[in-house]
Amino acid sequence: MAQISVIGKNGGRSIDLDLPEVNPHVLHEVVTWQLAGRRRGTASTKTRAQVSKTGKKMYSQKGTGNARHGDRGVPTFVGGGVAFGPKPRSYAYTLPRKVRQLGLAMALADRQNTGKLTAVDGFDLDGKTKGFVAWAAQNGLDGSERVLIVTDDETTRRAARNVAWATVLPVAGLNVYDILRHERLVIDAVALEPAQEEVLSEGVAQ
Repeated sequence: MAQISVIGKNGGRSIDLDLPEVNPHVLHEVVTWQLAGRRRGTASTKTRAQVSKTGKKMYSQKGTGNARHGDRGVPTFVGGGVAFGPKPRSYAYTLPRKVRQLGLAMALADRQNTGKLTAVDGFDLDGKTKGFVAWAAQNGLDGSERVLIVTDDETTRRAARNVAWATVLPVAGLNVYDILRHERLVIDAVALEPAQEEVLSEGVAQ
């Protein structure tokens, strides 16, 4: 059972959260699933039937000393079609919901184990970038680390969105990949409350 201290205007308490042991294989599976779903899959090539080439036979079948050819659009010629080339497709696949939930819990556990998880109840900001930078400095965020800010407070998100070392997400957008690619996680305390675990699990988005 992990105890997470809560800071902020309404802080001064701790949250008891049952976090699993971190398994790199599970995290890898979830991140791979996320990135596969984000792939555009728009690569496309033309087959020999689609290239703009004449269908006339290039030269006589016999007597020229050359190989027998009948179509200039075949893959063996420059400008011809592509054999077995890529076509638009979706790279997305299904990952069990329990695995996605477990991956998110493990990502939170990893940040908690390294002391890089900060729960906040009440940022109390005015929406100005200068105010957020001052708040961050008071709480040990000096810009030397990439920070993921996860909050449903629109004022806080507006204040932090122009800071180069910070990425801002709503609670519903929390995901394993963004947690792992940032050194520190700052999240709304209410999202970590035991009663909110099911809601948080639904936020495992691509």
